[in-house]
Amino acid sequence: MAPADIQQQTYAVIYCLLQNERDFDMIEHDGPEDENVFDPVTIASKLRELGDDYDEKVIQPLIKNVQKAAANQVVTAFADSVDSLCKTWVVERAEVASEKQLLKAAVTLGLVMKKNCPDMTKVIEVAMAGFVNNRLTNWIAEQGGWVSVSKKSTY
Repeated sequence: MAPADIQQQTYAVIYCLLQNERDFDMIEHDGPEDENVFDPVTIASKLRELGDDYDEKVIQPLIKNVQKAAANQVVTAFADSVDSLCKTWVVERAEVASEKQLLKAAVTLGLVMKKNCPDMTKVIEVAMAGFVNNRLTNWIAEQGGWVSVSKKSTY
């Protein structure tokens, strides 16, 4: 799958991921229930589960840094926070690929930030999509695209 296609899919997945749970359930799925078809709602749901597994207390100091940042600094603060979070995970779970750690950290941090800063949802969406597209597009392509990444349950 071409990186440009993955980047477009990333925006769709992040958009679905950051919808309110009430609205999230109302978004139509893009295709039949074929698990090999790209469906941003299903992928976002799996990523939401991934993010929900992480304890919010670990990332609270990181959220405070992002909240203090001006809107034009959020992308940098977001990326720095994800990197910091991943350094902690490397020590705890060295057996997990660093790209998976980046994805998990980005999803977790984005969801918690949205919950704590709902007025910044659009900025967070742009920061998350930019981060994933800049740092993980090649890895997502190597895995076979978002559909393949979402099927892998070991994060």
